[in-house]
Amino acid sequence: MSCGSEEDPMNRGNRGFARPAALLVSALLPALMILASVFLLLHTAKAWAAIEYRMPGFPPDPYGFTTEDRIRWSRVDIDYLLRGEDLSYFDDYTLDTGAPMHNARELRHMQDVKVLLDRARAVLLGGVIAVMLMLMALASSGQRGEAALVLRRASRWTLALMLAIGISLALAFGVLFVGFHRIFFEGDTWLFRYSDTFIRLYPERFWRDAFAMIVVLTLVQAGLLGWAGSRLLRRASGSESRD
Repeated sequence: MSCGSEEDPMNRGNRGFARPAALLVSALLPALMILASVFLLLHTAKAWAAIEYRMPGFPPDPYGFTTEDRIRWSRVDIDYLLRGEDLSYFDDYTLDTGAPMHNARELRHMQDVKVLLDRARAVLLGGVIAVMLMLMALASSGQRGEAALVLRRASRWTLALMLAIGISLALAFGVLFVGFHRIFFEGDTWLFRYSDTFIRLYPERFWRDAFAMIVVLTLVQAGLLGWAGSRLLRRASGSESRD
């Protein structure tokens, strides 16, 4: 005769769902916060770029773009990325020399970037929906404490990831930048001459600072997520103790 009671099958099912769901959400949230930071920076890029170009030590353009020129032309690129335009959008823009704003190689890269952003936007939207559904399922199945722990765990994983990226930015940005482009773009389509508009508008300093801003924005999100997780965990613990 067994002296212990059998576990409720529903409880076993809840625990069987909780662990993989918790791990999946913990892994998804850092990536989603990075993507959210990318789009936050993109949608505020006109203001951010205007500040960036005026920062002390920002390299001047050896081919003649002034700060105001850079602000003007960068806004054209930003509008292309944010709007539903095709490459014919650039037909209306020529440099003061009469040359097209971008050559064919640059236009292809602009198109590649836009496609990548569209895919990233879909991933972000789908990921947020999936995470919300899994967290709601955890909370509604009596696993509110587990849901809160997931948020804290994701926050800590994100902080560790941002620390690693921050160190890479400081010590080996070139390696990080090249690795990023080799993963997301085909061949050498992202390489340009120093005289091309891309390099004149967006030298290495621009991208290093952009990556740093993404790290900062992601750290803020991770901090808020950790705070929310700790707060929810206290509430869940208090509720369980009353029960």
